[in-house]
Amino acid sequence: MNLIENTFFEGERACFAAHDTRFENVKFYPGESAIKHTRNVQASGCEFMGKYPFWHDENVLIENCLFTVYARAAIWYTRNLHMRNTRVEAPKMFREMDGLVLENVQLPNAEECCWNCRDVLFRNVSIQKGDYLLMNGQNIEAEHFSLQGNYSFQDARNVIIRNAHLDSKDAFWGSENVTVYDSVLDGEYLGWHSTNLRLVNCTIRGSQPLCYAKNLVMENCIMENTDLCFEYSTIDVDITSDIISIKNPEGGIIRANAIGHVILDEAFISPELTRVQLKASNAEAAVEANA
Repeated sequence: MNLIENTFFEGERACFAAHDTRFENVKFYPGESAIKHTRNVQASGCEFMGKYPFWHDENVLIENCLFTVYARAAIWYTRNLHMRNTRVEAPKMFREMDGLVLENVQLPNAEECCWNCRDVLFRNVSIQKGDYLLMNGQNIEAEHFSLQGNYSFQDARNVIIRNAHLDSKDAFWGSENVTVYDSVLDGEYLGWHSTNLRLVNCTIRGSQPLCYAKNLVMENCIMENTDLCFEYSTIDVDITSDIISIKNPEGGIIRANAIGHVILDEAFISPELTRVQLKASNAEAAVEANA
């Protein structure tokens, strides 16, 4: 492998179409598409200050690097990229990717990040300002993952998340085949219009969660400050806490310690299709039927 070290590049396409090359302690000053259309390249201890450095690349390793705010849209249309121990300050990272691995990565300004990416793995990844993270993503795994940013995982498919904290309004809208383990999901309107969303040992916070969901499953979950839950959803949920209120699920079973208010409105749904069970009393919850 060719080695380029302790130098700098500037201007457009400085290392265009490089292959089998390792960059060590190299600074890429302003200039577009510095390492575009490359294959089998590595970058270690490098700093990126220009736009679009990694586009249409294949087999890339990036470690101990810094992408400054000026390196906007740095990595698009690339296959098999592994990034570790790196800080990404630039927005609009990672588009139309196949095979994306991030380990020990910080993205403090992750605006419009990871759109239309497939076969994604996150480990120890921290993301802030991450609105619309992983929109339209497929085949995603994330563990020890934190996110601050709304509308995350919109229309995503085949997702597994473990030990995460998502501060994200409208997370998992329109998603399909998502399972979340041992995590905190904090934000309004969680999981609307989702299909096959499964939450295991999770804490859910925020108003009007989990409405219009198909085949929603919750196992051993806590719900805090949640009201008007499950509207028009089909459900099998086991809650180990109280719920403020539920409204008009389409069918299934709800188990909880206590529910402050249960609304099953026969003008819009068939109340007999939903069973509400209070664990503490081992009795059915009182139902308010509205005309």
